[in-house]
Amino acid sequence: MEPADTNPPSEPGSDPGSTLEPGAAERRDLAEVPALEVVSAAAIHLMSAAAVKCGLSEGGDSEVDLGEARLLITALAGLVTEAAPLLGHHHAAPLRDGLRSLQLAFREASPYPDAPGEGPGERLTGAVYPTLPHR
Repeated sequence: MEPADTNPPSEPGSDPGSTLEPGAAERRDLAEVPALEVVSAAAIHLMSAAAVKCGLSEGGDSEVDLGEARLLITALAGLVTEAAPLLGHHHAAPLRDGLRSLQLAFREASPYPDAPGEGPGERLTGAVYPTLPHR
């Protein structure tokens, strides 16, 4: 019967016979991901976090933090407005729609709404107004 191995598992690249340096596998994986997917994933993370901070999650009002939401929405606006020409309309349109929805949700959640054009990200996107229902 062989004795149990008591050595902790080694980190990738820490094996003396390994030719990979630490983090090489992760960099190789990232190198294979198209930039469009990286930008889209970053935007989705910002949108999800902003939605929670605006109180749009199951936790509702208990998770509202409009200061944090303002930062997240402004960062999202910068990413979307600057990357949109490179992403193309097909990929940028849903990101713009999500951004606009968050800007409106922020305005609705705020006890003292910002003036038009002064809300989070509106310096980059222009003023955001709710649409009027069609008659």
